Amino acid sequence: MTGRVVVIGVGNPFRRDDGAGPAVIESLRARGAPAAVLALSDGDPGRLLDLWGPADTVVLAEAVRSPAGRPGRLHTLRGGRAASLAAATASTHGLGLAETVALAAALDRLPRALVVHAVEGADFTPGLGLTDAVRAALPALVGLVAGSVRAACRAVPPVGDLR
Repeated sequence: MTGRVVVIGVGNPFRRDDGAGPAVIESLRARGAPAAVLALSDGDPGRLLDLWGPADTVVLAEAVRSPAGRPGRLHTLRGGRAASLAAATASTHGLGLAETVALAAALDRLPRALVVHAVEGADFTPGLGLTDAVRAALPALVGLVAGSVRAACRAVPPVGDLR
């Protein structure tokens, strides 16, 4: 175990609510999140795999389109469940999380833990700024991501602790 935690904000801030993932990273940088590597991605599977590299824990933050369509609703998914639900929702990216997880498994590059925190978006058209519903949900989304980072850091024993 490396103890490495990577948080990736997936999305495009120039497509309204798709900017939720990058907004999470911006907020964490402003707060200072020294326990994790913070990164941005457009959602391309190859680039995602490069970013999560040899991490023990990968936390993704992104916006999704849901068939139920309740903008601002938050979802937390772990491991295989993340891939299955991601396949059932419409990603705003060409290939979704399900394909990325399948590729990581085929390449033996799955992290020990994968957590996805997603917010349902309403508007993915070109333009700047989150919709009111997603903007209102952003503090809770940031809190979920920060909580996942704290939990991952508690799960790894300190260096030299051989219990």
